[in-house]
Amino acid sequence: MKAILFSLLCLTIFQLSAEDRPNVIWIISDDLSPELGCYGYPDVATPNLDRLAAEGTRFTRAFSTSPVCSASRTAFQTGLYQTTLGGHHHDTRDKKPLVASATTVTEEMRKAGYFVSNGRGEKEPGKRLAKSHFNWIYDPETFFDGNDWTQREKGQPFFAQIQFKEPHRTFVQTEKKYPNAPIPPYYPEHPVTTADWANYLASIEVLDERVGLLLDRLDDEGLSGNTMVIFFGDHGRPHVRGKQWLYDGGIRVPLIVRWPGKVEAGKADHRLVSLTDLMPTTLAAGGVAAPDNLVGRDLFDPSFNGHEVLFAARDRCGDAPDRIRSARTHAFKYIRNYHPEIPYMQHSGYKRAGYPVDTLMRVLHAEGKWDSPFMAATKPEEELYDLKSDPWEMTNLAADPAYAEKLAELSTAVDTWIEESGDLGAVDESLTVDLEAVMKEKWDAYERNMKKRGLSGDTPDREYLDWWAQELGLK
Repeated sequence: MKAILFSLLCLTIFQLSAEDRPNVIWIISDDLSPELGCYGYPDVATPNLDRLAAEGTRFTRAFSTSPVCSASRTAFQTGLYQTTLGGHHHDTRDKKPLVASATTVTEEMRKAGYFVSNGRGEKEPGKRLAKSHFNWIYDPETFFDGNDWTQREKGQPFFAQIQFKEPHRTFVQTEKKYPNAPIPPYYPEHPVTTADWANYLASIEVLDERVGLLLDRLDDEGLSGNTMVIFFGDHGRPHVRGKQWLYDGGIRVPLIVRWPGKVEAGKADHRLVSLTDLMPTTLAAGGVAAPDNLVGRDLFDPSFNGHEVLFAARDRCGDAPDRIRSARTHAFKYIRNYHPEIPYMQHSGYKRAGYPVDTLMRVLHAEGKWDSPFMAATKPEEELYDLKSDPWEMTNLAADPAYAEKLAELSTAVDTWIEESGDLGAVDESLTVDLEAVMKEKWDAYERNMKKRGLSGDTPDREYLDWWAQELGLK
């Protein structure tokens, strides 16, 4: 009997008009902060994303729950915190099946009759699925129905996830100058910084071109009018003090939603929102009931005024173990460092091999030419930033008596969130994972990478910086 009722439900869904069953597309960019023209960032050319924002709503305060891809994607795909699911370590080594209390936006849309795909948006798709990168056991070949919406049944609505690598490193190389583009002031002023930042912006411009081709394709296929397009970054920018950190540079992302006739065009929405809101928003657009345990909200529910506080977590990233939690409001950011004995600049093979400014900072600091709290041998146990007066989060107010009440308030909020969300970050990973083997594996990979450059893992910083300068075209 249940099977008959389900079949009737599916039949009813397919009989609904196209207007009632919109398509939904997620355009997911790797490692992107809001350095876009439509967000007021100068010099960078993003005409296609600017067009998307002009035709939709641009969210100015959108955040991921993690500053690294696999943990963040685990959260926004399930609508639950990665820390609740045991998916908090980047590329979790002791992966388990998704817990019974969780589901995914992909599965819920599929059950509602949607064709679900994961691709790169090409008009002539290949056979290969695009990046998914979730921290639980799953088979991508069965998790998605295909890699392009053209593979669906005639008249079937689709939910497509489109993956664009840019601006993930390695960046494209450019000689273009961006003289008016502001660079975060916590980096040293230096030609290496400027050149690396220019390559980041050039990679964003490549991303914009790819988005433009996708939007043109929707127009050409007559799909734009009945498709909700959601564009966002999976977490913040791939730079020092950005990706893998809970400062805004690591978790603040662009978020743009276009749905003609349904979502207000040209609007800037200043509510505090999360990528965990994407699942309930998508389900609502498709007329699909959302599970009761989701932590996010439908962005377009008239009763939703935004979150009062957003939480985020960073745990082990490759060969850089740590446990950090944060709470962000409109006005303040609170960060708790569970391992203050671990320096900010601990060795990370990923960053060491890919971030020239990491090496630059080490050299200038060692030579007494530049200093920053980020170079200290230890971290403070707590950090507190007044985001209105200090948007770059450079002045830690945690020890200032004038902010003791705010510090206590947000510290309590983190305690409550950890308990209520079932944060698994306190569980010792070494109980199930051979961390020594992980560290050796990561070091060996780093060493191989350096040898390809004619260097070694122990190459002195000054020599390595000279290599970077040549690589960036500065010598």
